Amino acid sequence: MKSENMALDEGAGERLQKVLAQAGVASRRHAERLIIDGRVTVNGEKILALGTKVRIQDDIEVDGHPVQRSERLYYYLLNKPISVITSASDPQGRPTVVDLMKDAPVRVYPVGRLDYDTSGLLVLTNDGELAHRLMHPSYGVEKTYRVWVQGSVGINALEELRKGVLLEDGNTAPAKVKRLSGVAKETKVNSKEGQIEILEVTIHEGRNRQIRRMFAALGYLVVKLQRVSFGPLTLEKTLQLGNYRALTVKEVKELRSQVGL
Repeated sequence: MKSENMALDEGAGERLQKVLAQAGVASRRHAERLIIDGRVTVNGEKILALGTKVRIQDDIEVDGHPVQRSERLYYYLLNKPISVITSASDPQGRPTVVDLMKDAPVRVYPVGRLDYDTSGLLVLTNDGELAHRLMHPSYGVEKTYRVWVQGSVGINALEELRKGVLLEDGNTAPAKVKRLSGVAKETKVNSKEGQIEILEVTIHEGRNRQIRRMFAALGYLVVKLQRVSFGPLTLEKTLQLGNYRALTVKEVKELRSQVGL
């Protein structure tokens, strides 16, 4: 009997987790977990080794369901609303970003996360290799946020953000921070919040709720948060909340170039 960990062909084909991601089965990270959990078979053989390579003629199944391999890659920019989960599904039945993409011709998955109460630019794709690199901290892809903060943020706090803030999981990398001018009409996020200041903050890490935690560590409450850029991509004002558009060929090339593809 063949070992369940034996690669089908070490010298040909593509890595199984990459094929699963490109087929829209799951993100590359989740695809790796599916393999480790023994839920993936190739030509009827359970595969547990992440280094396994598959060929175009191989039959792949996940939980007994055939995988339809997608030869075409799709890339989208979504203007995510608040109260939407950045996930393919939610056990609590809350709306997800994938629910907003039902009209897309293939199943696509979010690149990274935006918190439930954060809006703005989110990339979704079935290109597992690109998604993996965009999320990996070693590539340092910058993300810029517009941050509505309760109260007036002092100069010392701005300098702390620029140097790095100590959180429970370690110091953050230095952030780029600037005050925004000419946006006074937008300061009335909630009349109960009192004085609101709007900042623009750029980071390249992807820790959970990082922006909110950075400000909280300095004694400030973030009352509204919107991501306005991701790498070379910028959220245009004409794209309404909950709507999405396909990335242009130029935008895809710029994204891939930024992570060495």
